[in-house]
Parts: sequence; structure tokens; C-alpha cells
Amino acid sequence: MAIPPSRATSLDPVNDFPTRIADLLENLAAKVRAMTVDRLAGWARWTGVGIVATLLGIVLVIFLIVGLVRLVERLVGMQWAYTIIGGLFVVAGALLWRLRLPRGASQD
Repeated sequence: MAIPPSRATSLDPVNDFPTRIADLLENLAAKVRAMTVDRLAGWARWTGVGIVATLLGIVLVIFLIVGLVRLVERLVGMQWAYTIIGGLFVVAGALLWRLRLPRGASQD
């Protein structure tokens, strides 16, 4: 089996020059692609996964709140269900509002 002329090793540097330049350009293009496009594709993939996970989390929270309201409504009635769930949200909001600034920080 004969070695193709494009890949044959030659002692003549003039005949080997186009092959070396082509290999150099191919390696350079591969490195640039690995440093740019491949990284960008990874970021795009994880951004898409994050968006889908966030949306699924929001839907899950909404379903849990609806389920909680329906459960409490069956136990104590609709008027008291809204009162109890609203009170829980007010207490949770007050706790989060209190934790919004570190201790000793001014509100200016």
C-alpha cells in the first residue's frame, strides 16, 4: 500500500510547506472553536436547562399553594382558609423583610 503524496514525509521543505501550513491552520481553527463556540454551546445548554427548571419550580409552587388552599378550605371553610393562608403569607413576608439587611446596617 502506497502512502498518499499529500501525507508522504519528504526531505524537501519546499514540497512539505503547503501541508504544514494546512495542518497549522486546521489546528488553529480547532483551538479557536474549542475556546469560543464549544464554551458558548455549553453555556447556552445550561442556560436552557436553568430556564426550564425555574419554570417547572414556579409551576410546582403554584400547584402546592392551590393544593394547600383547597386542603385548608375543606377543613375550615373558604373564608377561614383565605384568612389562614393570608396570615401565613403575611408572617413569612414579615420575616423575610426583617432579614433583608444585615444586622447593624443602616437603611440610608
